[in-house]
Amino acid sequence: MLTSVDRLLFVRGVPIFQELRDDFLVRLASVMEELSFPAKHTIFTQGQEGRALYIVVSGQVRVHIGDRDLAQLGSGTCFGEMSLFDAEPRSASVSTLAPCECLVLTQQQLYEAIEETPGIAVNIIRLLSRRIRELNQKLNAPAPSEEKKLVG
Repeated sequence: MLTSVDRLLFVRGVPIFQELRDDFLVRLASVMEELSFPAKHTIFTQGQEGRALYIVVSGQVRVHIGDRDLAQLGSGTCFGEMSLFDAEPRSASVSTLAPCECLVLTQQQLYEAIEETPGIAVNIIRLLSRRIRELNQKLNAPAPSEEKKLVG
């Protein structure tokens, strides 16, 4: 469990919140729920409805579709942000790799943050763009069997 000061200091360091004024950040940090998950726990599954963004405080999660890993995320990273904007079902599943502590930001809380400081929306767009680029690179990388053909 984070103290209110630790929570504020942690949230201040999360890239998507760097544009927020301290007074608003204090309010935002105080309303976020803190959740604990054991290792190998599914936080949400692909296809589920979602209305919350999660921020990893400690531990590590894997983002996956079935058995295919898309990413591993650690402290200070967030996930689940897409469903806040498009109201579509979750596009992937997220499971813990180790015991994990997360802060949760609801859709309503996020919209209030965007209304207060529109720059947060730009930060989230940057995050989404970076993740799409990383996924494109992963999908365009030659498969291990193709690498052997290229080398041999």
